[in-house]
Amino acid sequence: MKMINGGVCAAKGFKAGGIHCGIRANKTKKDLALIVSDCPASCAAVYTTNLVKGAPLTVTKKHLENGMAQAVICNSGNANTCNANGIEIAEKMCALLAEAIPVKAEDVVVASTGVIGQPLNIKPIADGIPALVASLGNNSTDAAHGIMTTDTAVKEIAVEFEVGGKVCHIGGIAKGSGMIHPDMATMLVFITTDCAISPEMLRKALSTDIADTFNMVSVDGDTSTNDMVTVLANGMAGNEAISAEGDDFNAFMKALNTVTVYLCRCIAGDGEGATKLLECRVFGGRDVATAKKCAKSVICSSLTKAAMFGADANWGRILCALGYAKCDLDTAKIDVSFRSCKGEIAVCKNGAGIPFSEELAKKILLEKEIEILVDLNDGDASATAWGCDLTYDYVKINGDYRT
Repeated sequence: MKMINGGVCAAKGFKAGGIHCGIRANKTKKDLALIVSDCPASCAAVYTTNLVKGAPLTVTKKHLENGMAQAVICNSGNANTCNANGIEIAEKMCALLAEAIPVKAEDVVVASTGVIGQPLNIKPIADGIPALVASLGNNSTDAAHGIMTTDTAVKEIAVEFEVGGKVCHIGGIAKGSGMIHPDMATMLVFITTDCAISPEMLRKALSTDIADTFNMVSVDGDTSTNDMVTVLANGMAGNEAISAEGDDFNAFMKALNTVTVYLCRCIAGDGEGATKLLECRVFGGRDVATAKKCAKSVICSSLTKAAMFGADANWGRILCALGYAKCDLDTAKIDVSFRSCKGEIAVCKNGAGIPFSEELAKKILLEKEIEILVDLNDGDASATAWGCDLTYDYVKINGDYRT
């Protein structure tokens, strides 16, 4: 397996594009994105567990009942959530696309992201469809820009791998910067592959993967109303379709996980106002569930996040977060260390402080990527969670997000 360029266009038979159609006031920012497969594709998706859901999720879930899709259309700047005519607008977006290109409206995945509770006018989308279709090509980055809101960087990746002697490709784009605390997925993620795999096995692959990837990301503890992750697999690589577990399925899972972990790190590192990517790695758990709860508890701790912003090796905040993770832990066994490209330093042993160099700790924690290493010393299970520091800018961004 190797990293390649192309994002969602790296897989055979996929084109993408993005434009500014007028949903967002800033004309320099794209606000409408499109991904299209040359043929119908197996499709799997996961959705937010928030009881308040964006209308596009309802429409998409209905469209994917047969496990097939051929296109993705997504607008940014407006979430199309809590609107009386939200379903109508989402369905109209699919119908408009079906009138412009040879796809069925029911084979369209529709998504929206942005402000909640603000009416979405269909006119700029309808007017922009011709230009959107004209933008289709090897333009994954344009599509990635089209789904961004407060993101500061494009989130895009592709890898090449082999299944059954055939070279396959898988790539993805994502948006996500704030309102990130998923319990099934995270923000908007669109993944494409030319690997042939049945809808059933694709659903199994995605649902298995997100448990250790997107479900282990948190920026601010808020679960979005519009979170969705979709994977389209059009089979154009020519491999024998994966219809059961085995070596081919494992190869696909490894490639999918490479893409999703990369996007998780991108999302966490680009948290609103963030200056640092935090990765909490928990070892020595008595079971995986315990390790996961502990890792995410540390990543979600506002006090820990603030300490990392200040490059303060305040390990007590980490033990505090572990203590309220609602796990059966022997706190007298816990070890904590910090690591970055500047080195590694142990700060806690057997649940108590140990002498360490504050100067070295500061150097380690001033870096942009920091690992928080926790050893529970109670078993063999491990887990990883991703997050970011908590800065002044997070409050500034969200203090006037709507206006």
